Amino acid sequence: MRQLLRRLAVAALLAPAAAGAMTMIASPAEAAPAKASEQALQTEVNRLVDIERGKGGCSSLKVNDQLTTAARAHSAWMAQTKKFSHIGSGGSSFVTRAKATGYRQPSAENIAWGYRSAAAVVDGWMHSPGHRANILNCKSKAVGVGVVYAADGTPYYTQDFGY
Repeated sequence: MRQLLRRLAVAALLAPAAAGAMTMIASPAEAAPAKASEQALQTEVNRLVDIERGKGGCSSLKVNDQLTTAARAHSAWMAQTKKFSHIGSGGSSFVTRAKATGYRQPSAENIAWGYRSAAAVVDGWMHSPGHRANILNCKSKAVGVGVVYAADGTPYYTQDFGY
């Protein structure tokens, strides 16, 4: 349980004050296109999350390029800095990171690190009340998942949701 809690952060909620904050996001170099192994994990996380949403009576999420860009940039920042937090580069929140890509209505974010498969990370999220609530929020209609490997091979995951 302690390891699970260490790997999962409490899900952030949309905060009105964060919507207008000016912050920096990861540079485009840090959010480089996904390697084949990262892309495969991202795709599989999306597939497994849609299965869980279906079990919960929610519709499938539409993969959104802007949310994916925000998620990959945050995962890259965490992988590079070894900081595991919803607060990112320059004090950014998931709201400011998503809005910086042009996405207007972000709804939530899940993060994780160290899981070696998509099934393991989704299972971890589904066993965490806050992350599960984000996944099963039927009001969310879009998603972006970013998986980036740190230099030591540790995967960092960010899942950004939008209305």
